[in-house]
Amino acid sequence: MLPFKTAARRAEAQDNDPAPARPLAGITQLQQWFGRPATFRGAMAGIVLLLILGPFVFSQYITVIMTNALLYVVLCLGLNVVVGKAGLLDLGYAAFFAVGAYTTGILTLQFGWNFWASIPVALVAAAISGVIIGGPTLRLRSDYLAIVTLGFGEIVRFSARNLEITGAASGLSGIQQPRLFGWTIDSAVDFYYVFVVLAIGAVIASIRLSDSRIGRAWLYVRHDEDAAEAMGINRVAVKLAAYVTGAIYGAIGGIFFAVNLGAISPESFSFEQSVLILMAVILGGMGKIPGVILGAFIIVLGPELLRDLGELRLLVFAIGLLLIMLFRPSGIWPGRTQ
Repeated sequence: MLPFKTAARRAEAQDNDPAPARPLAGITQLQQWFGRPATFRGAMAGIVLLLILGPFVFSQYITVIMTNALLYVVLCLGLNVVVGKAGLLDLGYAAFFAVGAYTTGILTLQFGWNFWASIPVALVAAAISGVIIGGPTLRLRSDYLAIVTLGFGEIVRFSARNLEITGAASGLSGIQQPRLFGWTIDSAVDFYYVFVVLAIGAVIASIRLSDSRIGRAWLYVRHDEDAAEAMGINRVAVKLAAYVTGAIYGAIGGIFFAVNLGAISPESFSFEQSVLILMAVILGGMGKIPGVILGAFIIVLGPELLRDLGELRLLVFAIGLLLIMLFRPSGIWPGRTQ
């Protein structure tokens, strides 16, 4: 296994930009500084402290935007497992997001379940969805894989639009807010802290997965499936594990997205949603956890910061994204940090 590990590490190193462009060269120095264990722990503690103090500094509007950004962190880290770690292109990731949201909405609204009791069922439903999409695509690669995942995402959305149990085109409304030890989670600040906890948990889980045996297997399969299989890695099981893991991340985001808004509709889980999540992963850097987090915040906060430009804000934002990709085709965050 040692020669293969060495080959995989060399392949991973090839993902790094060989010569960072000058406009973003400072990020490499930041990565080196951030990569020191003591600095990393201190930076993480500082970021967590800032997140905790956020509502005391931000207005309610900014708190809501930050909540949305934290939701995207969870979703992007889930897609990063599928795309960034295992190298499986997924254009229908919003389907898993929808499965979690609709399962919780249906169980709590139409069957009177307690919110917390609905979570395990929603996660199981998402895992089954991951197997359903993963099974037929095990032999597919590249464009063919993208087409199948895109079709799966659209099937889920159209099913939600046409089934009575999902509320058809109008969706589900009146989803009850969860209660915890007699305390009702219902305000913007409450849900902000809920998503802070979810985002921190997702980051920790992603780091642990990256350092695990299955994480290394995803990396090997991403770079060379045939070589990985020749070295004894079961690529079928590894790919299914990636889809199921990504589906669970997406379902967790969907579950709390549903109770946060109190209403969901099929249009909340459109193809555009999948594209935005994938864009954040690619922009930050596929497989790079700090980069994916950065990409999630850029995708959510970028248009808001440019709101004063009015109708031109999306054009300016798109041009900015193109420039970043030109100067940093492997993503903003350098590849040596996971």
